[in-house]
Amino acid sequence: MSECEFTLFDTAVGRCGIAWGAGGIVGVQLPERHDNATRRRLLRRYPAACEATPPPAIRYAIDNIAALLDGEVRDLSAIALDMDRVPPFHRRVYAVARTIPLGTTLSYGEIAARLGDRSAARDVGEAMGQNPFPVIVPCHRVVAAGGRLGGFSAAGGVTTKLRLLEIEGAQVGERPTLFESLPLVARPRRG
Repeated sequence: MSECEFTLFDTAVGRCGIAWGAGGIVGVQLPERHDNATRRRLLRRYPAACEATPPPAIRYAIDNIAALLDGEVRDLSAIALDMDRVPPFHRRVYAVARTIPLGTTLSYGEIAARLGDRSAARDVGEAMGQNPFPVIVPCHRVVAAGGRLGGFSAAGGVTTKLRLLEIEGAQVGERPTLFESLPLVARPRRG
């Protein structure tokens, strides 16, 4: 086995990727526009990775990720992650994020408070933006203050985040109205 291996797999949101090593999963890639883009993104992050058939533990993770993205209730918190390349603060943030139940959210500030430093909300946001394990570490369940969606670094941005939350049945406070979702058009001036 090489230092790191990967495969692509089908889900309800498109073809995802997963990379693993001897210590567990090192990364998950949400779908890009097409398979080659997803593969390239994984290889950019793990340049020495080889495409391979997943062993049973990785197949288990894949099956559960796919089921969750298909709307089934699945708990991914026991899936082994290799966090050797992850900074210590991010590990702590990801540990808290993994406790967020399906269909619910926490704010960046709430996670910071659980870590003992409410002023670290921006740092929590930075950790979420660098999350190498999306879905397993459910960064999509972490929102801004007041239930606003906040950002999302995967392809599709906030639209992808909202889709993942909707699949899980989460109620989010920020939903664009019909008129907010339409592009702005020039309006004639009155008077």
